[in-house]
Amino acid sequence: MMLQTPTLQFLADKALEEILERAAPILGEFYIAFIPSRLNFVTGRASSVPPPKTAHWMANVPDETRLVDMNLPGTHDCATWNYSAERQAELEKYTGPLRSHVFFRCQDRSLLDSLDDGIRAFDMRLGYNPGEDTIGFYHGRALLSPTTSFDDVLFGLYHWLVYHPTETILVSIQQEEGSLTTYDEKFEAMLHASLTTPVAQQFWLQTKGRLGTLGEARGKLVLLQRFTYEFLPALGETHEYGIHLGAAKWTPNGADIKLVYSAEPRRVAYIQDNFMPLVPHNSGPDANISAKFAVVTTHLDKAISTSSNATEALYVSFASAHANRDTVPVTPNIIALGDGAGTPGMNERLLPWLTERKGKRFGIVLLDFYHSQPALVQTIIGLSM
Repeated sequence: MMLQTPTLQFLADKALEEILERAAPILGEFYIAFIPSRLNFVTGRASSVPPPKTAHWMANVPDETRLVDMNLPGTHDCATWNYSAERQAELEKYTGPLRSHVFFRCQDRSLLDSLDDGIRAFDMRLGYNPGEDTIGFYHGRALLSPTTSFDDVLFGLYHWLVYHPTETILVSIQQEEGSLTTYDEKFEAMLHASLTTPVAQQFWLQTKGRLGTLGEARGKLVLLQRFTYEFLPALGETHEYGIHLGAAKWTPNGADIKLVYSAEPRRVAYIQDNFMPLVPHNSGPDANISAKFAVVTTHLDKAISTSSNATEALYVSFASAHANRDTVPVTPNIIALGDGAGTPGMNERLLPWLTERKGKRFGIVLLDFYHSQPALVQTIIGLSM
C-alpha cells in the first residue's frame, strides 16, 4: 500500500491535535459535527447528529443588537467540571491535602458541551501551573490540571468559533486569589503575551471600553478584564481591548456592585456577586438558598426595569454561592441543586421565575450545575423548547 505524502495541512492538524489533547481536562473532548468532506483528525470522533439549536442560537439575533442588551447565560468557575474526588487525589501531590472536591466543583459540563448547550460567558480563574512556566486554571487552592495551559484552552475556543462563526463568547479572566500561586511581573507578562499573539488579535474583539454589537463580535471572544496590570506600567491598568472590571473595584461579596468601565462616554456595569448569603452562621440550606434567590431576583428585576435605550448598562448576576464555613457546610452543589431532602436549589427556583419573565432583559447570568434544569439556558436566551 502506498503511503500518502504528508502535507502542510496534515502537520497543522497534528499540531492542533496535540494542543486540544492537552486542553481536554479543562476544555473537554473536541469533535466536529457535519463536516462530511473532512476526516476529523483531532480526536477520531465523528458525529452524524445535528448540533443542538443552542449551539448556534445567536444566528437568529440581528447584527445591530448590543451585547449589553442581550441575555447571555454563563458558567461560574467554568473550569471545575472535571474536578472529581479521583481527580483531586491525583493532584494533591501538587497542592497538598484539600477539603473535599465538592467545595471546589461548580460545574458538570465541559466548556465545549457548555458552548453547544448555549452558554456564552465563561468565568475563568488563573494561576501558575507547577513549575511556573505556563498559566493554568484554579478554584481557590484547587489546581484543576497541571498540564493544561491557558493558551491551550484559548486555541480550543478559537477552533470552536471557526465552526460557529455566528456566535461570540464573553470571557472573564482573573488571577485566582486563593490559588497560593504568585501574582508577579512574570505572570502579568505571560498573560499579556497570551492575549496579544497574532492569533489572539484575530479572535479577540479589538475594541476597548465597550462591548459593542453582536455583529462586531461574531466569531470572536470578548474580554471581561477582572485583573489590573500592576507590574507593567507601560500598559497602564487596562488591556488593549475589552472592558476593565478590575479586582480592586469589585466589592467582595457585593450584592449591588457598580463599576464604571468607561468614563467618556460613561458606561456602567451593575454586578451582583453575593457568593456568601448574608444569613446567620449555621442557618442551613433553605435559609442560604432563599437569601441568595432573593438577591439574584432583585438584581434581575433591576436589569428588567432598565430601558434598553439607556446608556450602555451591563448587568451581571451570579447565581452561585456557598456557606462552606458552616458546621454542616452548604457547598456550591447544594446551593445550585438543593439538599436532596426536599429543599429546592437555585436552579429549580430560578426556572419558573425566569419562565414567567421570558423575553425580558436579564443580562449575563452565571450559573452553577445549570444542566440540572435543561430548560434553564433556553429560558434565559428566550428559545422555544
